[in-house]
Amino acid sequence: MIRMEEQARNICIAIGKRIRGIRNEKRMTLDEMAAKTGFAKSYLSQIETLKREPPISTLAKIAYVLGVDVFFLLTGEARDDEDRDFSLVKVPERRIVHRPFGKYGYVYESISYKKANRLMDAFVVTTGFEFPTEPLTHKGQELIYVLEGRQEFFYDGNIYEVGEGDCYCFESNKPHYSRSIGDKPGKVLLVFASEKSDRLG
Repeated sequence: MIRMEEQARNICIAIGKRIRGIRNEKRMTLDEMAAKTGFAKSYLSQIETLKREPPISTLAKIAYVLGVDVFFLLTGEARDDEDRDFSLVKVPERRIVHRPFGKYGYVYESISYKKANRLMDAFVVTTGFEFPTEPLTHKGQELIYVLEGRQEFFYDGNIYEVGEGDCYCFESNKPHYSRSIGDKPGKVLLVFASEKSDRLG
């Protein structure tokens, strides 16, 4: 368990270093990145120095502002930047990322990473059996379709129980998180997008 936590911590350290390194290469200050992402300067600083664990949706927004792919921030692997009108990701080609600090057993499988200049990001997400310690809040909207299992979804003070085939959409700027319930981890299709003005600005 300690070894797993150390490995997750090292991953997060690398993510923070990559964000800071790219930002410095582009001669972008924290104030400028805060203005472009809509996140507080203090929050971005905490991400760079490993004092806060950012969700993938936050990293996607930061990656967009920095002009890189979110999976480069997560893994350090460069992606082919050729612009494609069409992209196809076969099941074996999915890029799998365990939630940083992996404590809650969240696994993200990217199914949209090949599309350059995309307006949304899509993942197949396997959720753990515990709520995260802090709810998520960020700009944009999310659509979630339950593929397997059952979950409790917390949103803006309410808890909803959802099962296979259920679909829900919501504004991401209100507190939200989920956990699996029952005998097996839940699996969902997650699609999220930033606000239109953020994508076009």
